[in-house]
Amino acid sequence: MKGWHKRYFMLEKGIMKYAKREGDIKKGKLHGSIDVGLSVMSIKKKAMCIDLDTEDNIYHLKVKSPELFEEWVSKLRNHRVFRQNEIATNPERHLFHHPAASSPSLNDSIRRVSLNCKFKINMEVMHRTYSAPAITALQVPSCISSNSPRLHASNPNLSSSETPAQEPGPESPDSPTPVSLLQEDFCRLANNIYSNLKSAYTTLLSEREHLRNTINLQAPSPPQVIGPHSLVHQTSNESRASIPESISEFFDAQEYLLSSSSSENEVSDDDDSYISDVSDTVSMDTCDGTTHRHNSVSSGALVRRRSTLPSPCPSSSVSVWNILRNNIGKDLSKVAMPVQLNEPLNTLQRLTEELEYCELLDTANQTHDPYQRMVYVAAFAISAYACTYHRAGSKPFNPVLGETYECDRPDKGFRFIAEQVSHHPPVSACHTDSRNFTFWQDMRWKNKFWGKSMEIVPMGTTHVTLPEFGDHYEWNKVTSCIHNILSGQRWIEHYGEMTIRNNNSNECQCKVTFVKVRSLHLNEVEAVVTDSTGAVVTTIFGKWNEALYQGSPPSATCLWRANPMPEEHEQYYGFTQFAVELNELDPALKPLLPPTDTRFRPDQRLLEEGNTEGAEEQKQRIEQLQRERRKVLQDNNMKHQPRFFKKRNDTWVSNNSYWEQRREPGFSKIDFPVLW
Repeated sequence: MKGWHKRYFMLEKGIMKYAKREGDIKKGKLHGSIDVGLSVMSIKKKAMCIDLDTEDNIYHLKVKSPELFEEWVSKLRNHRVFRQNEIATNPERHLFHHPAASSPSLNDSIRRVSLNCKFKINMEVMHRTYSAPAITALQVPSCISSNSPRLHASNPNLSSSETPAQEPGPESPDSPTPVSLLQEDFCRLANNIYSNLKSAYTTLLSEREHLRNTINLQAPSPPQVIGPHSLVHQTSNESRASIPESISEFFDAQEYLLSSSSSENEVSDDDDSYISDVSDTVSMDTCDGTTHRHNSVSSGALVRRRSTLPSPCPSSSVSVWNILRNNIGKDLSKVAMPVQLNEPLNTLQRLTEELEYCELLDTANQTHDPYQRMVYVAAFAISAYACTYHRAGSKPFNPVLGETYECDRPDKGFRFIAEQVSHHPPVSACHTDSRNFTFWQDMRWKNKFWGKSMEIVPMGTTHVTLPEFGDHYEWNKVTSCIHNILSGQRWIEHYGEMTIRNNNSNECQCKVTFVKVRSLHLNEVEAVVTDSTGAVVTTIFGKWNEALYQGSPPSATCLWRANPMPEEHEQYYGFTQFAVELNELDPALKPLLPPTDTRFRPDQRLLEEGNTEGAEEQKQRIEQLQRERRKVLQDNNMKHQPRFFKKRNDTWVSNNSYWEQRREPGFSKIDFPVLW
């Protein structure tokens, strides 16, 4: 079986050990072990596959024989029950030590099982990231006891299976164990530190607000001028001062993107650390702000944009478990989700966020060295993931078929359009014009829930052309994974390889690796630019959520640095400043937009204003309208035709009609379907 690796397994008292061969297990040469009692198990009978989500890792097991598959399923279920009861009886002991011998009370059902099967691990071991942004925990089922926080009774098999009578495990000694004493001391110390830090943080916030009010009273605020942006946002004193600290963090360290994959949630029928002394002096030479913005291709006036959302994100009491319990291992694109799990942006606007650092493409279009141009294009491709770091707690709205979005940004020198061009499969297409580049892509995502984590696999290709040199770059996107879906602190990581090629020249290419989380190394990314012979010309390293550097330490230079987050961004869905501006509806812009533009969508607007009940009501109404439109098309044997995009060689591209129709005759004089 291609892509699978044969491994030998031994299942004993709820712990499944595996190695290449039976002799390796006897010698203690294990490849790893899985605590079945602490894992969520998903069974696929037709494919004869068993998926185990351990929270740190997702394991996929495949058995060739139906008889062997049924035996494995039976044994795994018995061992899960035994292991969970063992942990519940003596959590201090069994959460830290694997059982050593079989219990006589289980007789044959818990005898040692040693079987061969085909086995595939599609994720390396990942450690929980405590440095990731905190997300308010959603409600978890009552069966997950607070007394044993890691004992997930979320296995779908347990809800319908009766637990066989078993003898309780060995009783704990009367006196506390050294481990429990250490835990108590650690918890007490952690609570004290947390209280002190929280008090200090509150005081600093109060003082900062007081200073701000004082300054505002003393001098009127000058009018906002939207001026040129440098290549990397390090030209202020504050940013310069932060460089050594950031790089020292990089030495210690590595973390959809919960993207939608279908029209709005309707139910369908169908290894090594880097050196920490990178020279910030050289970085300043690279980040000196010599790159200037170019005039917009449109004639829009400069406007003052909002700096915050109308309302913070509301608290949610939605039980994710009740929604996802029957969908483990399935694509979630057809699973209805309540509006409380959304953020007040949709997928079309999420595509716009990839252009936040488009100044990197401006610089690439002015760079004569083809290898350095590739470096800037690679930095731009990586920077598209920066906005996802604080966004693991919610998902964007799914566009309905025919929904559109425009973003005209004279300050950044581009104008962007997007349209939902397909419903089954769901596809979002976008196109961006600028004097220095053209950017387009069509994207769809497959979301899979594995019990404790959610995997987002993007499908599609991103394209960029640079008119000055006739370059046409294209690249794929990497897999994203959101951990701790049901409870705990959610965090996101991206992993996989991204290959960037210039279709008009084979002079060079770039291979970007998003490194999987390991120990304290979080969010790391590595890239190499090679020539036509495969020889390495230059390298890139850094963090996708923080900064990128070119070269080798200590002489590496800074290519890009993420913009600072807005104040109290945790209360506003983790939005960047750029994201905050995307759903703003300027009164002067309103009559120029088509009625299908996302900013007119009532459920998204109500959620932005904090009205979740009204948003949910409107969301259901919009979904019903979409179902009715689809039925009319089916009854008349018709297919939906996108208005602003056309299909060419299996890729959706702009038909170049949007801005012409906007100008003459104007969207107010054109008939559009009623989407909401």
